[in-house]
Amino acid sequence: MIFAMAVIGAITRLTDSGLSIMEWAPLRGALPPLSEAEWQRVFALYQQIPEYRDVNAGMTLAEFKAIFWWEYFHRLWGRLIGVVFLVPFLWFLIRGRIRRTLAPRLALIFVLGAGQGALGWYMVASGFADRTDVSQYRLVAHLLAAVAIYGVILWIALGLLEPAPVPSTDARTGRLRTALAGLSALVLVTVASGGFVAGLDAGFIYNTFPLMDGRLVPADYAALQPFVANWFENVAAVQFNHRLLAVTTVTTALALWLWARRLELPPRARSALHHVAAMALIQFALGIATLLWVVPVWLGALHQAGALILFSFTLWTLHRLRPAPDLTSAAAGIEP
Repeated sequence: MIFAMAVIGAITRLTDSGLSIMEWAPLRGALPPLSEAEWQRVFALYQQIPEYRDVNAGMTLAEFKAIFWWEYFHRLWGRLIGVVFLVPFLWFLIRGRIRRTLAPRLALIFVLGAGQGALGWYMVASGFADRTDVSQYRLVAHLLAAVAIYGVILWIALGLLEPAPVPSTDARTGRLRTALAGLSALVLVTVASGGFVAGLDAGFIYNTFPLMDGRLVPADYAALQPFVANWFENVAAVQFNHRLLAVTTVTTALALWLWARRLELPPRARSALHHVAAMALIQFALGIATLLWVVPVWLGALHQAGALILFSFTLWTLHRLRPAPDLTSAAAGIEP
């Protein structure tokens, strides 16, 4: 569900739907407008913000509903995630089926999920006053928080599904684990840079690859001062950095895969590494296609899904290469 939420969020951003709901009502907001008068009221609220005045002036109610439903579904899906997580958690907790070591981690996940909802509203509110879009900084924070929650849940689930690691006989496995942890961090940094591309609509310019307006590095890369501001606010620099990070990520993934072929690894860990290398290539191809085709919604959403799949495979591989003594007793969190 969190994976689907990230894809829905990408579609919401790509369709410029995120500012269509001007109210934060965690309970009452679960219901959409149910009358013509209510539709007119929420539409009138939207007409007060800069996005309507400067971008969508003259939008009809029917056109407003098209963007409203994406944002509404995005928020509704978030509420459903909370219910789907909390109800079974309380059920297993009351029945004593969750071990003491696991319960605090699961409770923390729920708190993080609730905080993510609040962070989402904080992001949306940034587009109500002086901007025609949300803050790219808050957008990236919201995206990374979602990926972090997803990663924590995936790691815990893998521990429950595979509580006993298969030990490796190769002494170099520890160095491979360290390198894979670095690759996971690199994937996250690349995802964050993609968030800045999305937040600044930087994918709609320089739609060629590998050159940008005939140059490897765009001429206006350092247009802003101080220089560091270019990495977060200059569309040319933001897109170039995302390209560079993507190339670095796929190169690193393939290099680790080639190195690991020389190591004595458990078959399941080797299989996971194959998935990492293959998905890195697929994600790189998706990114190039998204750029060349000028970010169609379906391809942009698929590119975001690919990033999560690649991150999943790096975590899965790390989990299969974990040292035998560390997680054997802690991972089996639910009583048989």
